[in-house]
Amino acid sequence: MAGSAMSRGNSDWTKSLSDAQPVPYWLDDPGRPRPEAALTGAETCDLLVVGGGYSGLWTALIAKEREPERDVVLVEGREIGWAASGRNGGFCAASLTHGLSNGLTRWPDEIHKLEQLGARNLDEIEAAVARYSLDCEFERTGEIDVATETYQAWELRDWYQELEREGLADGLDLLDADEIRAQVDSPTFQGGLYDRRGVAMVHPAKLAWGLKRACAQLGVRVYEHTPALDLKPYGAGMAVRTPYGSIRARKVALGTNIFPNLVKRVRAYTVPVYDYALMTEPLTAEQLGAIGWKNRQGLGDSANQFHYFRLSADNRILWGGYDAIYPYGGQVRAEYDDRPETYAKLAGHFFTCFPQLEGVRFSHAWGGAIDTCSRFSAFFGTAHQGRVSYAAGYTGLGVGATRFGAEVMLDLLAGERTERTELEMVRKKPLPFPPEPFAWTGIALTKWSLARADERGGRRNLWLRTMDKLGLGFDS
Repeated sequence: MAGSAMSRGNSDWTKSLSDAQPVPYWLDDPGRPRPEAALTGAETCDLLVVGGGYSGLWTALIAKEREPERDVVLVEGREIGWAASGRNGGFCAASLTHGLSNGLTRWPDEIHKLEQLGARNLDEIEAAVARYSLDCEFERTGEIDVATETYQAWELRDWYQELEREGLADGLDLLDADEIRAQVDSPTFQGGLYDRRGVAMVHPAKLAWGLKRACAQLGVRVYEHTPALDLKPYGAGMAVRTPYGSIRARKVALGTNIFPNLVKRVRAYTVPVYDYALMTEPLTAEQLGAIGWKNRQGLGDSANQFHYFRLSADNRILWGGYDAIYPYGGQVRAEYDDRPETYAKLAGHFFTCFPQLEGVRFSHAWGGAIDTCSRFSAFFGTAHQGRVSYAAGYTGLGVGATRFGAEVMLDLLAGERTERTELEMVRKKPLPFPPEPFAWTGIALTKWSLARADERGGRRNLWLRTMDKLGLGFDS
Protein backbone atom coordinates (compact mmCIF):
# COMPACT_ATOMS: atom_id res chain seq x y z
CA MET A 1 0.00 0.00 0.00
CA ALA A 2 2.81 2.34 -0.84
CA GLY A 3 2.86 5.01 -3.48
CA SER A 4 -0.37 6.53 -4.74
CA ALA A 5 -2.69 4.18 -2.86
CA MET A 6 -1.39 5.41 0.47
CA SER A 7 -0.88 9.11 -0.24
CA ARG A 8 -4.50 10.20 0.10
CA GLY A 9 -6.30 11.36 3.20
CA ASN A 10 -6.24 14.36 5.57
CA SER A 11 -4.94 15.23 9.01
CA ASP A 12 -8.09 14.25 10.93
CA TRP A 13 -6.65 10.79 11.59
CA THR A 14 -3.89 12.25 13.77
CA LYS A 15 -6.52 12.54 16.53
CA SER A 16 -6.63 8.75 16.57
CA LEU A 17 -3.14 8.75 18.12
CA SER A 18 -3.84 11.15 20.98
CA ASP A 19 -4.23 8.41 23.62
CA ALA A 20 -1.76 5.88 22.19
CA GLN A 21 0.68 4.63 24.82
CA PRO A 22 4.29 4.42 23.54
CA VAL A 23 4.72 0.84 24.78
CA PRO A 24 4.30 -2.54 23.04
CA TYR A 25 0.72 -3.73 23.39
CA TRP A 26 1.84 -7.35 23.94
CA LEU A 27 4.04 -6.43 26.91
CA ASP A 28 1.40 -4.17 28.49
CA ASP A 29 -0.21 -7.12 30.21
CA PRO A 30 -1.18 -7.44 33.90
CA GLY A 31 -0.34 -11.16 33.65
CA ARG A 32 3.26 -10.46 32.71
CA PRO A 33 5.40 -12.79 34.81
CA ARG A 34 7.88 -11.48 37.33
CA PRO A 35 11.50 -11.73 36.20
CA GLU A 36 13.78 -14.35 37.67
CA ALA A 37 16.60 -13.24 39.94
CA ALA A 38 19.95 -12.21 38.48
CA LEU A 39 22.88 -14.60 38.64
CA THR A 40 25.22 -13.99 41.56
CA GLY A 41 28.40 -15.94 42.21
CA ALA A 42 29.79 -18.75 40.10
CA GLU A 43 27.78 -21.28 38.07
CA THR A 44 28.72 -24.32 36.03
CA CYS A 45 26.66 -26.17 33.42
CA ASP A 46 26.81 -28.39 30.38
CA LEU A 47 25.16 -25.85 28.08
CA LEU A 48 24.90 -22.10 28.53
CA VAL A 49 22.32 -20.31 26.38
CA VAL A 50 22.81 -16.55 26.04
CA GLY A 51 19.68 -14.60 25.18
CA GLY A 52 16.10 -14.87 26.44
CA GLY A 53 14.18 -14.31 23.23
CA TYR A 54 12.72 -17.04 21.05
CA SER A 55 16.14 -18.11 19.79
CA GLY A 56 17.53 -18.79 23.24
CA LEU A 57 14.30 -20.16 24.70
CA TRP A 58 13.80 -22.73 21.95
CA THR A 59 17.47 -23.74 22.22
CA ALA A 60 17.24 -24.34 25.96
CA LEU A 61 13.93 -26.20 25.66
CA ILE A 62 15.00 -28.47 22.81
CA ALA A 63 18.35 -29.16 24.50
CA LYS A 64 16.48 -30.58 27.49
CA GLU A 65 14.07 -32.49 25.26
CA ARG A 66 16.99 -34.12 23.46
CA GLU A 67 18.95 -34.89 26.63
CA PRO A 68 16.88 -34.53 29.81
CA GLU A 69 19.98 -35.01 32.00
CA ARG A 70 21.86 -32.14 30.35
CA ASP A 71 22.46 -29.27 32.76
CA VAL A 72 21.26 -26.09 31.00
CA VAL A 73 21.48 -22.46 32.08
CA LEU A 74 19.90 -19.52 30.22
CA VAL A 75 20.86 -15.91 30.89
CA GLU A 76 18.99 -12.84 29.67
CA GLY A 77 20.34 -9.30 29.92
CA ARG A 78 16.97 -7.77 30.79
CA GLU A 79 13.68 -9.70 30.92
CA ILE A 80 12.45 -12.65 28.88
CA GLY A 81 10.75 -11.45 25.69
CA TRP A 82 11.32 -7.72 26.24
CA ALA A 83 12.99 -7.10 22.85
CA ALA A 84 11.95 -8.35 19.40
CA SER A 85 10.25 -11.45 20.79
CA GLY A 86 7.73 -9.29 22.66
CA ARG A 87 7.35 -6.52 20.07
CA ASN A 88 6.69 -8.26 16.76
CA GLY A 89 3.45 -8.71 14.86
CA GLY A 90 2.94 -12.31 15.96
CA PHE A 91 3.15 -13.84 12.47
CA CYS A 92 4.55 -17.34 13.02
CA ALA A 93 5.49 -18.45 9.50
CA ALA A 94 6.65 -21.79 8.21
CA SER A 95 9.12 -20.13 5.87
CA LEU A 96 12.76 -20.43 6.91
CA THR A 97 13.95 -18.17 4.09
CA HIS A 98 12.07 -14.91 4.68
CA GLY A 99 9.43 -15.94 2.20
CA LEU A 100 9.31 -18.31 -0.71
CA SER A 101 10.52 -15.74 -3.23
CA ASN A 102 13.72 -15.06 -1.32
CA GLY A 103 14.30 -18.78 -0.82
CA LEU A 104 13.69 -19.72 -4.45
CA THR A 105 16.04 -16.96 -5.64
CA ARG A 106 18.89 -17.84 -3.30
CA TRP A 107 18.61 -21.63 -2.90
CA PRO A 108 16.72 -23.00 -5.93
CA ASP A 109 18.24 -26.46 -5.56
CA GLU A 110 17.26 -26.67 -1.88
CA ILE A 111 13.95 -24.87 -1.86
CA HIS A 112 11.77 -28.00 -1.76
CA LYS A 113 13.75 -29.34 1.21
CA LEU A 114 13.66 -25.94 2.91
CA GLU A 115 9.91 -25.75 2.45
CA GLN A 116 9.48 -29.27 3.87
CA LEU A 117 11.65 -28.45 6.87
CA GLY A 118 9.79 -25.18 7.42
CA ALA A 119 6.38 -26.89 7.33
CA ARG A 120 7.63 -29.53 9.77
CA ASN A 121 9.02 -26.81 12.02
CA LEU A 122 5.66 -25.01 12.18
CA ASP A 123 3.93 -28.31 12.94
CA GLU A 124 6.40 -28.87 15.78
CA ILE A 125 5.72 -25.40 17.17
CA GLU A 126 2.00 -26.18 17.16
CA ALA A 127 2.72 -29.49 18.89
CA ALA A 128 4.85 -27.77 21.54
CA VAL A 129 2.07 -25.25 22.18
CA ALA A 130 -0.24 -28.17 22.95
CA ARG A 131 2.33 -30.28 24.83
CA TYR A 132 3.33 -27.50 27.23
CA SER A 133 -0.09 -25.79 27.35
CA LEU A 134 1.40 -22.54 26.08
CA ASP A 135 -1.31 -19.90 26.48
CA CYS A 136 -0.14 -17.85 23.50
CA GLU A 137 -3.34 -17.48 21.42
CA PHE A 138 -2.00 -19.72 18.65
CA GLU A 139 -4.33 -19.64 15.61
CA ARG A 140 -3.32 -21.34 12.36
CA THR A 141 -5.25 -18.93 10.17
CA GLY A 142 -2.82 -18.47 7.29
CA GLU A 143 -1.81 -15.23 5.62
CA ILE A 144 -2.83 -13.32 2.49
CA ASP A 145 -0.38 -11.34 0.37
CA VAL A 146 -2.50 -8.45 -0.85
CA ALA A 147 -2.19 -6.45 -4.08
CA THR A 148 -3.20 -2.79 -3.75
CA GLU A 149 -2.09 -1.72 -7.23
CA THR A 150 -2.94 -3.24 -10.61
CA TYR A 151 0.67 -4.15 -11.34
CA GLN A 152 0.89 -5.97 -7.99
CA ALA A 153 -2.13 -8.11 -8.89
CA TRP A 154 -0.42 -9.04 -12.17
CA GLU A 155 2.79 -9.85 -10.30
CA LEU A 156 0.93 -12.10 -7.84
CA ARG A 157 -0.68 -13.94 -10.75
CA ASP A 158 2.69 -14.42 -12.48
CA TRP A 159 4.28 -15.52 -9.21
CA TYR A 160 1.53 -18.07 -8.56
CA GLN A 161 1.97 -19.50 -12.05
CA GLU A 162 5.74 -19.80 -11.48
CA LEU A 163 5.12 -21.62 -8.21
CA GLU A 164 2.77 -24.01 -9.98
CA ARG A 165 5.51 -24.80 -12.50
CA GLU A 166 8.00 -25.36 -9.67
CA GLY A 167 5.60 -27.61 -7.77
CA LEU A 168 5.47 -25.17 -4.85
CA ALA A 169 1.89 -23.92 -5.04
CA ASP A 170 0.31 -26.52 -2.76
CA GLY A 171 -1.87 -24.79 -0.18
CA LEU A 172 -1.88 -21.46 -2.05
CA ASP A 173 -4.99 -19.85 -3.56
CA LEU A 174 -4.91 -16.96 -6.03
CA LEU A 175 -7.69 -14.47 -5.28
CA ASP A 176 -9.15 -11.84 -7.58
CA ALA A 177 -10.42 -8.48 -6.34
CA ASP A 178 -13.87 -9.78 -5.43
CA GLU A 179 -12.47 -12.85 -3.71
CA ILE A 180 -9.97 -10.92 -1.57
CA ARG A 181 -12.62 -8.39 -0.57
CA ALA A 182 -14.89 -11.26 0.44
CA GLN A 183 -12.13 -12.27 2.89
CA VAL A 184 -11.33 -8.76 4.17
CA ASP A 185 -12.97 -5.69 2.67
CA SER A 186 -10.82 -2.71 1.73
CA PRO A 187 -11.37 -0.45 -1.29
CA THR A 188 -7.61 -0.66 -1.91
CA PHE A 189 -7.50 -4.46 -2.36
CA GLN A 190 -7.16 -5.65 -5.97
CA GLY A 191 -6.10 -9.26 -5.54
CA GLY A 192 -4.33 -11.64 -3.20
CA LEU A 193 -2.41 -14.86 -2.72
CA TYR A 194 -3.69 -16.85 0.25
CA ASP A 195 -1.35 -19.24 2.07
CA ARG A 196 -3.91 -21.19 4.06
CA ARG A 197 -1.62 -23.36 6.24
CA GLY A 198 1.82 -21.80 6.26
CA VAL A 199 1.32 -19.09 8.88
CA ALA A 200 -0.13 -18.98 12.39
CA MET A 201 -0.99 -15.97 14.53
CA VAL A 202 0.31 -15.85 18.09
CA HIS A 203 0.51 -13.45 21.02
CA PRO A 204 4.28 -12.99 20.79
CA ALA A 205 4.98 -12.05 24.40
CA LYS A 206 2.83 -14.86 25.77
CA LEU A 207 4.73 -17.28 23.54
CA ALA A 208 8.02 -16.13 25.09
CA TRP A 209 6.64 -16.26 28.62
CA GLY A 210 5.19 -19.71 28.00
CA LEU A 211 8.50 -21.01 26.67
CA LYS A 212 10.21 -19.64 29.77
CA ARG A 213 7.78 -21.57 31.97
CA ALA A 214 8.26 -24.73 29.91
CA CYS A 215 12.05 -24.42 30.19
CA ALA A 216 11.80 -24.10 33.94
CA GLN A 217 9.54 -27.15 34.12
CA LEU A 218 12.23 -29.20 32.37
CA GLY A 219 14.90 -28.00 34.77
CA VAL A 220 16.55 -25.13 32.87
CA ARG A 221 17.94 -22.55 35.28
CA VAL A 222 16.90 -19.10 34.03
CA TYR A 223 18.57 -15.89 35.17
CA GLU A 224 17.22 -12.50 34.09
CA HIS A 225 18.89 -9.09 34.38
CA THR A 226 22.12 -11.00 33.73
CA PRO A 227 23.93 -9.69 30.63
CA ALA A 228 26.81 -11.78 29.33
CA LEU A 229 29.77 -9.41 29.26
CA ASP A 230 32.46 -11.50 27.57
CA LEU A 231 33.24 -15.00 26.39
CA LYS A 232 36.59 -16.76 26.77
CA PRO A 233 37.99 -20.29 26.57
CA TYR A 234 38.42 -21.96 29.94
CA GLY A 235 40.02 -25.39 30.00
CA ALA A 236 37.96 -27.72 27.82
CA GLY A 237 34.99 -25.35 27.88
CA MET A 238 34.08 -21.67 27.93
CA ALA A 239 33.69 -18.99 30.59
CA VAL A 240 31.24 -16.09 30.54
CA ARG A 241 31.49 -13.12 32.85
CA THR A 242 28.32 -11.43 34.14
CA PRO A 243 27.92 -8.30 36.32
CA TYR A 244 27.65 -10.25 39.58
CA GLY A 245 29.27 -13.55 38.76
CA SER A 246 30.49 -15.95 36.11
CA ILE A 247 29.49 -19.16 34.35
CA ARG A 248 31.66 -22.02 33.15
CA ALA A 249 30.06 -24.21 30.49
CA ARG A 250 31.13 -27.08 28.26
CA LYS A 251 29.19 -25.54 25.33
CA VAL A 252 27.59 -22.16 24.64
CA ALA A 253 24.75 -21.22 22.27
CA LEU A 254 24.41 -17.54 21.39
CA GLY A 255 20.90 -16.30 20.64
CA THR A 256 21.55 -12.58 21.00
CA ASN A 257 20.51 -11.67 17.42
CA ILE A 258 20.57 -7.85 17.06
CA PHE A 259 22.65 -7.26 20.18
CA PRO A 260 26.45 -7.37 19.87
CA ASN A 261 27.54 -10.96 19.40
CA LEU A 262 30.10 -12.27 21.88
CA VAL A 263 31.97 -13.66 18.84
CA LYS A 264 33.14 -10.33 17.49
CA ARG A 265 33.71 -11.44 13.90
CA VAL A 266 29.98 -12.16 13.58
CA ARG A 267 28.96 -8.56 14.25
CA ALA A 268 29.61 -7.33 10.68
CA TYR A 269 26.92 -9.66 9.33
CA THR A 270 23.95 -7.89 10.92
CA VAL A 271 22.62 -4.36 11.15
CA PRO A 272 19.63 -3.10 13.17
CA VAL A 273 16.58 -1.91 11.27
CA TYR A 274 13.81 -0.35 13.34
CA ASP A 275 10.22 -1.37 12.64
CA TYR A 276 7.09 0.27 14.06
CA ALA A 277 3.51 -0.76 14.76
CA LEU A 278 0.17 0.55 15.99
CA MET A 279 -2.61 -1.29 17.83
CA THR A 280 -6.22 -0.12 17.74
CA GLU A 281 -8.73 -0.21 20.53
CA PRO A 282 -10.95 -3.34 20.39
CA LEU A 283 -13.34 -3.22 17.45
CA THR A 284 -17.05 -3.52 18.06
CA ALA A 285 -19.03 -6.21 16.26
CA GLU A 286 -20.38 -3.51 13.95
CA GLN A 287 -16.89 -2.21 13.12
CA LEU A 288 -15.58 -5.70 12.51
CA GLY A 289 -18.57 -6.43 10.30
CA ALA A 290 -17.89 -3.28 8.27
CA ILE A 291 -14.59 -4.73 7.07
CA GLY A 292 -15.81 -8.34 6.92
CA TRP A 293 -12.67 -9.81 8.49
CA LYS A 294 -14.20 -13.21 9.17
CA ASN A 295 -11.35 -15.73 9.21
CA ARG A 296 -8.73 -13.85 11.26
CA GLN A 297 -5.95 -14.31 8.70
CA GLY A 298 -2.79 -12.29 8.80
CA LEU A 299 -2.33 -9.91 5.88
CA GLY A 300 0.61 -8.18 4.25
CA ASP A 301 0.60 -6.00 1.18
CA SER A 302 2.82 -6.55 -1.84
CA ALA A 303 4.70 -3.24 -2.08
CA ASN A 304 8.42 -2.98 -1.42
CA GLN A 305 7.57 -0.77 1.57
CA PHE A 306 4.88 -3.05 2.91
CA HIS A 307 2.45 -3.19 5.80
CA TYR A 308 1.52 -6.23 7.88
CA PHE A 309 -1.74 -6.40 9.81
CA ARG A 310 -3.72 -8.89 11.85
CA LEU A 311 -6.40 -9.22 14.53
CA SER A 312 -5.61 -9.80 18.18
CA ALA A 313 -7.64 -12.19 20.33
CA ASP A 314 -9.79 -9.26 21.53
CA ASN A 315 -10.33 -7.98 17.96
CA ARG A 316 -7.88 -5.13 17.88
CA ILE A 317 -6.04 -4.52 14.60
CA LEU A 318 -2.28 -4.48 14.68
CA TRP A 319 -0.96 -2.34 11.81
CA GLY A 320 2.80 -2.22 11.26
CA GLY A 321 5.65 -1.97 8.82
CA TYR A 322 6.28 0.42 5.90
CA ASP A 323 9.11 2.45 7.44
CA ALA A 324 12.35 0.56 8.05
CA ILE A 325 14.76 2.89 9.82
CA TYR A 326 18.48 2.20 9.91
CA PRO A 327 20.30 4.43 12.42
CA TYR A 328 23.69 5.67 11.30
CA GLY A 329 26.42 3.56 12.87
CA GLY A 330 24.08 0.67 13.57
CA GLN A 331 23.45 1.63 17.19
CA VAL A 332 20.71 -0.09 19.20
CA ARG A 333 19.23 2.51 21.54
CA ALA A 334 16.03 2.75 23.55
CA GLU A 335 15.17 6.18 22.13
CA TYR A 336 14.82 4.64 18.67
CA ASP A 337 11.89 2.53 19.91
CA ASP A 338 9.56 5.53 19.73
CA ARG A 339 9.04 7.47 16.46
CA PRO A 340 5.95 9.70 16.31
CA GLU A 341 6.51 10.71 12.67
CA THR A 342 6.23 7.04 11.65
CA TYR A 343 3.15 6.53 13.82
CA ALA A 344 1.46 9.46 12.05
CA LYS A 345 2.33 8.00 8.66
CA LEU A 346 1.03 4.55 9.65
CA ALA A 347 -2.22 5.99 10.98
CA GLY A 348 -2.86 7.76 7.68
CA HIS A 349 -2.21 4.54 5.76
CA PHE A 350 -4.54 2.61 8.07
CA PHE A 351 -7.53 4.84 7.38
CA THR A 352 -6.83 4.82 3.64
CA CYS A 353 -6.99 1.02 3.79
CA PHE A 354 -10.06 0.92 6.04
CA PRO A 355 -12.09 4.13 5.63
CA GLN A 356 -15.03 2.19 7.17
CA LEU A 357 -13.21 2.47 10.51
CA GLU A 358 -13.17 6.25 10.71
CA GLY A 359 -13.23 7.25 14.37
CA VAL A 360 -11.32 4.20 15.64
CA ARG A 361 -8.49 5.16 17.96
CA PHE A 362 -5.10 3.61 18.61
CA SER A 363 -4.27 2.42 22.12
CA HIS A 364 -0.57 1.58 21.64
CA ALA A 365 2.30 2.63 19.37
CA TRP A 366 5.80 1.17 19.55
CA GLY A 367 8.92 0.11 17.72
CA GLY A 368 11.91 -2.15 18.02
CA ALA A 369 15.04 -3.38 16.30
CA ILE A 370 15.17 -6.24 13.78
CA ASP A 371 18.45 -8.06 13.12
CA THR A 372 18.87 -7.79 9.37
CA CYS A 373 21.48 -9.54 7.27
CA SER A 374 22.23 -9.15 3.58
CA ARG A 375 20.34 -12.29 2.53
CA PHE A 376 17.31 -11.71 4.83
CA SER A 377 17.30 -15.14 6.42
CA ALA A 378 19.22 -16.55 9.33
CA PHE A 379 22.85 -17.59 9.14
CA PHE A 380 24.69 -19.95 11.45
CA GLY A 381 28.18 -20.87 12.59
CA THR A 382 30.53 -22.03 15.30
CA ALA A 383 33.55 -20.61 17.09
CA HIS A 384 36.18 -21.72 19.60
CA GLN A 385 36.72 -25.17 18.07
CA GLY A 386 33.02 -25.93 17.96
CA ARG A 387 32.34 -25.14 21.60
CA VAL A 388 30.21 -22.11 20.68
CA SER A 389 27.39 -21.88 18.14
CA TYR A 390 25.32 -18.93 17.00
CA ALA A 391 22.36 -17.99 14.81
CA ALA A 392 21.31 -14.49 13.74
CA GLY A 393 19.89 -12.45 10.88
CA TYR A 394 16.22 -13.49 10.94
CA THR A 395 15.19 -10.10 9.47
CA GLY A 396 11.77 -9.87 11.07
CA LEU A 397 10.61 -13.40 10.30
CA GLY A 398 11.97 -15.19 13.34
CA VAL A 399 8.86 -16.08 15.32
CA GLY A 400 8.83 -19.49 13.68
CA ALA A 401 12.28 -19.77 12.13
CA THR A 402 14.10 -19.33 15.46
CA ARG A 403 12.95 -22.80 16.49
CA PHE A 404 14.66 -24.24 13.40
CA GLY A 405 17.72 -22.12 14.23
CA ALA A 406 17.78 -23.60 17.71
CA GLU A 407 17.88 -27.10 16.21
CA VAL A 408 20.76 -26.03 13.95
CA MET A 409 22.76 -24.55 16.83
CA LEU A 410 22.37 -27.73 18.86
CA ASP A 411 23.31 -29.90 15.85
CA LEU A 412 26.46 -27.82 15.35
CA LEU A 413 27.43 -28.05 19.02
CA ALA A 414 26.97 -31.81 18.87
CA GLY A 415 29.20 -31.99 15.79
CA GLU A 416 26.45 -33.89 13.99
CA ARG A 417 25.83 -34.07 10.26
CA THR A 418 22.07 -33.74 9.88
CA GLU A 419 19.70 -32.77 7.08
CA ARG A 420 19.82 -29.29 8.59
CA THR A 421 23.59 -28.88 8.81
CA GLU A 422 24.04 -30.21 5.27
CA LEU A 423 21.99 -27.34 3.81
CA GLU A 424 23.87 -24.73 1.80
CA MET A 425 21.80 -22.16 3.69
CA VAL A 426 23.38 -23.39 6.92
CA ARG A 427 26.89 -23.96 5.61
CA LYS A 428 27.38 -20.57 3.93
CA LYS A 429 27.31 -17.03 5.30
CA PRO A 430 25.75 -13.91 3.80
CA LEU A 431 27.96 -11.04 2.69
CA PRO A 432 28.93 -8.79 5.60
CA PHE A 433 27.90 -5.15 5.65
CA PRO A 434 30.59 -2.58 4.87
CA PRO A 435 31.79 -0.09 7.50
CA GLU A 436 30.30 3.38 7.80
CA PRO A 437 29.59 5.60 5.98
CA PHE A 438 29.18 3.00 3.23
CA ALA A 439 26.56 0.92 5.09
CA TRP A 440 24.31 3.90 5.78
CA THR A 441 24.72 5.29 2.26
CA GLY A 442 23.96 1.94 0.61
CA ILE A 443 20.91 1.26 2.76
CA ALA A 444 19.58 4.81 2.28
CA LEU A 445 20.00 4.59 -1.50
CA THR A 446 18.30 1.20 -1.56
CA LYS A 447 15.34 2.44 0.48
CA TRP A 448 14.93 5.47 -1.78
CA SER A 449 15.06 3.25 -4.84
CA LEU A 450 12.45 0.87 -3.42
CA ALA A 451 10.09 3.76 -2.70
CA ARG A 452 10.60 4.99 -6.28
CA ALA A 453 9.83 1.50 -7.58
CA ASP A 454 6.55 1.47 -5.66
CA GLU A 455 5.65 4.81 -7.25
CA ARG A 456 6.62 3.65 -10.76
CA GLY A 457 4.58 0.49 -11.10
CA GLY A 458 7.25 -1.76 -9.59
CA ARG A 459 9.98 -0.82 -12.10
CA ARG A 460 13.37 -1.25 -10.46
CA ASN A 461 16.19 1.17 -11.21
CA LEU A 462 19.80 0.34 -12.03
CA TRP A 463 20.82 0.33 -8.35
CA LEU A 464 18.18 -2.23 -7.39
CA ARG A 465 18.92 -4.39 -10.43
CA THR A 466 22.60 -4.38 -9.49
CA MET A 467 21.80 -5.26 -5.88
CA ASP A 468 19.57 -8.10 -7.10
CA LYS A 469 22.40 -9.53 -9.19
CA LEU A 470 24.74 -9.37 -6.18
CA GLY A 471 22.17 -11.03 -3.93
CA LEU A 472 21.85 -7.87 -1.83
CA GLY A 473 18.22 -6.96 -2.24
CA PHE A 474 16.49 -5.13 0.58
CA ASP A 475 12.89 -4.67 1.63
CA SER A 476 11.12 -3.03 4.52
